[in-house]
Amino acid sequence: MNELKSLFDGDTFTYVILPLLIFLARITDVSIGTIRIVMVAKGQKMIAPILGFFEVLIWLLAISKIMQNLDNWVCYVAYGAGFATGNYIGMIIEEKLAMGIIQLQIITRVDAHKLIEKLKSEGYGITHQEAHGAIEEVSIIYSIIKRTELAHVVDIIRTYNPNAFYSIADVKFVNKGLYSQVNPMQYWRKGK
Repeated sequence: MNELKSLFDGDTFTYVILPLLIFLARITDVSIGTIRIVMVAKGQKMIAPILGFFEVLIWLLAISKIMQNLDNWVCYVAYGAGFATGNYIGMIIEEKLAMGIIQLQIITRVDAHKLIEKLKSEGYGITHQEAHGAIEEVSIIYSIIKRTELAHVVDIIRTYNPNAFYSIADVKFVNKGLYSQVNPMQYWRKGK
């Protein structure tokens, strides 16, 4: 019992274990905060408040340890490093989750028919129009896709039109459903 008490009172705890715990707490609460912000943006009304509860609870625990150890500069460094690392890890988690749907806008100067046909054959719904660019005529292709399918669609763009310009925007809501790679016609019939 005395060994355990001496561990919590010693320099090892004060300058190694406590800062490590603060570092890990900050990674956790900032990562949760990043995911919570995504859930708010996606309109997830049930998940966002629950994540917010745990985010603040963990933050309170970390900041209370900082306040109890104001003379320990290692805790300050651990707090800042945990915040920075938590941002990085939160972004990686958000990227891996790939939740929601996105709008893809593709602008190409060359003939886009092969690209359009490939997207259609893969089951993606597209809207296409010819337009006047700053220098020459362009083709503009719009599509709403699941975010998990973005890498595949970008591969198609790079294969069929490697110099195409494309932009991606988050979409909060879509009316009439999405085109599916499995059966695109089922969504078209619903819209009629």
